[in-house]
Amino acid sequence: MAVPKGKVSKARRNSRRANWKLNPPTLVECPQCHQMKLDHRVCKNCGYYNGRQVLNMDKAKKEA
Repeated sequence: MAVPKGKVSKARRNSRRANWKLNPPTLVECPQCHQMKLDHRVCKNCGYYNGRQVLNMDKAKKEA
């Protein structure tokens, strides 16, 4: 069974963990309504994705 040769120092341990940071979600501008939206997702404001209307927002707002 593998056994570590010696104690790993705090500096070596911490430098290994230095890349564990969280990144904020990527926001892009919707080409239809110019609101900020999550990348690769349907716009919650206008219902468009990739130049096509995917959701009918009038109907969606009435149901909510």
